[in-house]
Amino acid sequence: MSENSGKGGLLRSGAVVSVMTMLSRILGMARDMVIASYFGSGTAADAFVIAFRIPNFLRRLFAEGAFAQAFVPVLSEYRTKRSQIEVKELVDRTFGMLGLILSVITAFGVITAPYLVMVFAPGFRDEPEKMALAGDLLRITFPYLLLISLTAFTAGVLNTYGKFAVPAFTPVLLNVCMIVSAVFLSPYLDQPVTALAWGVFIAGIVQLGFQLPYVASLGLLPRPQVKPRDEGVRRILLLMVPALLGVSVSQINLLLDTVLASFLQTGSVSWLYYADRLSELPLGAFGIAIGTVILPSLSRQHAGEDVKAFSATLDWALRMVLLVGVPAALALGFLSTPLITGLFFYGAMSEEAVVQSSRALEAYSLGVLAFMLVKVLAPGFFARQDMKTPVRIAITCMVANMGFNLILIWPLQHVGLALATSLSSMLNAIMLFWGLYRSKVFQPRPGWGAFSIRLAGGCVAMIAVIFWLNAPAAEWFAWNWQQRVWQLTLLVSVGIGAFVAGLLLLGLRPHHLRH
Repeated sequence: MSENSGKGGLLRSGAVVSVMTMLSRILGMARDMVIASYFGSGTAADAFVIAFRIPNFLRRLFAEGAFAQAFVPVLSEYRTKRSQIEVKELVDRTFGMLGLILSVITAFGVITAPYLVMVFAPGFRDEPEKMALAGDLLRITFPYLLLISLTAFTAGVLNTYGKFAVPAFTPVLLNVCMIVSAVFLSPYLDQPVTALAWGVFIAGIVQLGFQLPYVASLGLLPRPQVKPRDEGVRRILLLMVPALLGVSVSQINLLLDTVLASFLQTGSVSWLYYADRLSELPLGAFGIAIGTVILPSLSRQHAGEDVKAFSATLDWALRMVLLVGVPAALALGFLSTPLITGLFFYGAMSEEAVVQSSRALEAYSLGVLAFMLVKVLAPGFFARQDMKTPVRIAITCMVANMGFNLILIWPLQHVGLALATSLSSMLNAIMLFWGLYRSKVFQPRPGWGAFSIRLAGGCVAMIAVIFWLNAPAAEWFAWNWQQRVWQLTLLVSVGIGAFVAGLLLLGLRPHHLRH
């Protein structure tokens, strides 16, 4: 077996990535607390959310989405079957093509920033001040797409070679740069929110510079070459085209939500942003972590034609995601108001914004498990270089999401948009699972019955404790920040303790978690 496929290997790698990503997410929460405190959910906050979301959306689409899922399987195959010289040539030529394509896209984005805002947030047209501010901010944030995409490229190299910790830690730097910029730079600017945009730009430079020395230690520091006819580069580009939809359906759905939310009352974009950030906490801390560590393993197992190991890896990944995703979804739903209040109810954040964000979080919580499952089911296709099936599923889910949006936005406003995203993600996860199961790529291993009983018992214990300890919303608003932080810490800590105790009492042991 490979270095990360042996007994407990994937669990250790997943734990490393999860811990690093959790650190990033915690700092991300701190970053959003700073944004909420300094800018609330008004015009400046809405403008920045759009200016940050556009390059972030494209980054997830091109870099962490389509590119990563196309690049890692091909690089893993080269590493398994070809010489180090051929691997280095693939790295150089892929880096050169990716850099060229993204440089053109970035230049186009900077030049056409005001028009992109019109496309991504057409509802801003009725508010010229917000529209102009979003365009100015986007000109600063858009180059982040180029920088972070090249960072994602180097992360793909490191992950393929089992160096998971460095790429997992890198997002921490974005949060640090944004917090420092908001706190120390904003007081000196005529438009304080511009500090956040400069923080994003600086972070892109810092993140890429942080990873390059580690890639150099592998002897794979990229020396850009533009050779579009190279065999490996062509395969990656061909795989990327369908993957643009296959892996990024949730991001496309989120973008559609933002477009529609721009037509709703001021604050709707920010309410969805704060709720989405919380709903992504378990996704980023664990769902993406497991998806990241299994893709290189699945790719090697497919290249080695080890069908049983391939299925066993997927089985292990599904259990790990359910073990975290089910209680996380329940906790986000039942603790929506305490979480939003405890984290964001400071400074410019109003009670009304907390209530509206909490309602959106409840809707997003219904899709949290589906969001996470997609991250581990999709690699089952990408590792086999099958992009057509996820594309068909993605198109179906995108159409369904648009239908859900149009049906639910009228009675539920921004909450309807969040609910539509959850419903379409559920459909996505179900269809991906069925595709793997029907083609016999995935065959469940024994023990699912006992696992399900233990998981259900842990969740019941957690919910019981939460209901017992939680206070009414009015008390959360009345408390000072120290009381809110203490109560939230108590709820989360005791809830996790009850969940783990329930699992242990019903017989779950550490060896059950190993691959």
